[in-house]
Amino acid sequence: MPTLFELISPFLIGGISGCTATTFVQPMDTVKVRIQVRSELKGQGQTINVNTLEIIKDIIKTEGPFGFYKGIGAALLRQVTYATTRLGLYRAIDDHYKRTHGRSMIFWERCLASSFSGFVGSIVGNPADLCLVRFQADTLLPEAQRRNYKNVFDALYRIVSEEGLITLWRGSLPTVIRAIAMNLSMLTTYDQIKDIIVSLHGKGKEDYMDKLLSSAAAGIGCAIASLPPDNLKTKLQRMKKDPTTGQFPYKNIGDCFLKTIKREGVTGLWVGLPVFYTRVGPHAMITLLVQDTLTQMWNPPKKKN
Repeated sequence: MPTLFELISPFLIGGISGCTATTFVQPMDTVKVRIQVRSELKGQGQTINVNTLEIIKDIIKTEGPFGFYKGIGAALLRQVTYATTRLGLYRAIDDHYKRTHGRSMIFWERCLASSFSGFVGSIVGNPADLCLVRFQADTLLPEAQRRNYKNVFDALYRIVSEEGLITLWRGSLPTVIRAIAMNLSMLTTYDQIKDIIVSLHGKGKEDYMDKLLSSAAAGIGCAIASLPPDNLKTKLQRMKKDPTTGQFPYKNIGDCFLKTIKREGVTGLWVGLPVFYTRVGPHAMITLLVQDTLTQMWNPPKKKN
């Protein structure tokens, strides 16, 4: 019978791992959102620069170095809710398999567990994710249309009071799709490749290099699989009603998908992929390595009698 600490430790470790990674990669996440927003505005006919280096220079010039950490409170809250749930639930399911079946999950079981964990985590984390996107995109709006949230709690309060509680889950469908794609490509890939590498070198147990290679592969998979839904999520979560027509620019995720392809082409779904990888790749690697390290420290393998 597992102890209480053994039951909750996967969730504690998941939250700490996600927050640690986010602290390091938040600047690239901010640049990624600005690229997606500017690409959308350019597709709408505005003359606007989408060059990554120019965006970085613009942030430094107009907002200073701390501009890269705009919305960090919402980003950390997102990890406390989203990462704690998706990473903790997956490891809790894997731990259950080890206790009840005497083995780790096999590939298809990992796919199901990671997809389910991503789904639950995205629902829990969507309110904080919505706040984060709005923080990062706010300065690109005309001054009269900016929301100017003071902090994440002010954002949550104003969204509920001004737009209704259900708005906190606006863009939740692409968020769910993104979370499932990310969890599937990150956690399943990491565990599966790590098992393959261990079986190939014949040492019987994993070492740090095995984890490093596996996490790097998982980061690449994450970036490619999750960028299209991430792109759609950003557009849906930041949209505002047109002052003239009173209509939102997108009716739903399907409408957003079709309009994006029409304006930006199919490759527009992967706009900013290099920047996205510099955010998602290191984030996945740091998260997985911190998670494994803390798991070994807090829950060392029990010695057999």
